[in-house]
Amino acid sequence: MTLLEILAILLGLSALFGFFNHLILHLPHTIGIVVIALFASGCIVGLDYLSPELNIGASVRSVLQNIDFHETLMRGFLSALLFAGAIHIDLSEIAKRKWAIGLMATIGVLISTAVVGAATWVLAGWLGFELPFMWALVFGALISPTDPVAVLSILKTVSVPPLLQAKITGESLFNDGVGVVVFTILLALAVGSGAADGAREFGALDVAWLFIVEVLGGAVLGFAFGLLAFAMMRALDEHNLEIMITLALVTGTYAAALHLHLSGPIAIVVAGLFIGNHGARFAMSDNTRQHVFQFWDLTDEILNSLLFLLIGLEVLVIGMNPEFAWLALASIPTVLLARLIAVSIPIGLLAIREKFTEGAIQILTWGGLRGGISVALALSLPDSPHKAPLLTATYAVVVFSIIVQGLTMKPLVARILEGKRTPDPGREAPEEG
Repeated sequence: MTLLEILAILLGLSALFGFFNHLILHLPHTIGIVVIALFASGCIVGLDYLSPELNIGASVRSVLQNIDFHETLMRGFLSALLFAGAIHIDLSEIAKRKWAIGLMATIGVLISTAVVGAATWVLAGWLGFELPFMWALVFGALISPTDPVAVLSILKTVSVPPLLQAKITGESLFNDGVGVVVFTILLALAVGSGAADGAREFGALDVAWLFIVEVLGGAVLGFAFGLLAFAMMRALDEHNLEIMITLALVTGTYAAALHLHLSGPIAIVVAGLFIGNHGARFAMSDNTRQHVFQFWDLTDEILNSLLFLLIGLEVLVIGMNPEFAWLALASIPTVLLARLIAVSIPIGLLAIREKFTEGAIQILTWGGLRGGISVALALSLPDSPHKAPLLTATYAVVVFSIIVQGLTMKPLVARILEGKRTPDPGREAPEEG
């Protein structure tokens, strides 16, 4: 099957499912597409069971297997989706909560990784699965970062005080980059631990150095490419060409980051924040600003639709093994508990000298949605006896996160903030330093 045929099928299904959701279900667009895609997947499985001679499941799976979900997202969609989200973020709001965002995106991810890893290792042993501790930590790393695509999609439908929204969006944009780095390091340790002297060759100093280089190097690269794009856009006033410059910025920055072994997501976020704030203010005319932002809004909607469609259909490729059902179900409260701890510790430390919105911990915990990034990382795991249970658990957490947490986020926020609003609900005590 050609790339054009695959793209035609995906765009056709996205349009059809979106149309049905808009007229019948009235769910948030991306959640509606996931729900319908999961329902369609369930129908295909049912038809396979009732009429195996039709061979429908095998035909659909053959199409989906032509799509490498990890490559499609991590080396394709993700750069554009992150940039489209980052250019809309008010950098001044992010700066007001820089310490909270920084701690949750780094220390929070590490805490969550450790908690999920330890709990999963205990649960697996209790359920009779042989899961090495390092592989349990790999699962903790791939499931701990919140997915910026899912989070930003849901926040479009929820009214949250500005600085609290800044914490949610800022953390989600940065912690996936940190999470991917942590995942890469732990996976190398897990794979290396099975070989002679593998763990010793990759020591603590190597881990720390790799983390610093990837994260900080990605930020520097994103700023440098963003500055170059800013200079080019400031020298002209032609919206079509300036849109092309932003496209080149996204693809070029991400490709360079991958080539240099730096964090591509962090590079794109930094570039997007720079262009969306400083670039929009000083390098774009009103006409250009309108066209650039409209282009990336449309790109965001199309890629979001395709991504959430693939998440719903990917169950046909993954195959849910009933043997791992209890581990998958237990992973849902485990990840939520780890998220609660990972949010509470940084906010608790900062609350000594800062004031946070009442209910911030509850909203940040429940609003920490997981999505395509976790699925992509789980699918990238090398073939081993540990891949199937971790993949099943990942998919269960992601589906629960998108559907249950996504659909209940709006009423939860309304209930928590009701009666706690002041005349200026978005105002919080300013940070020092």
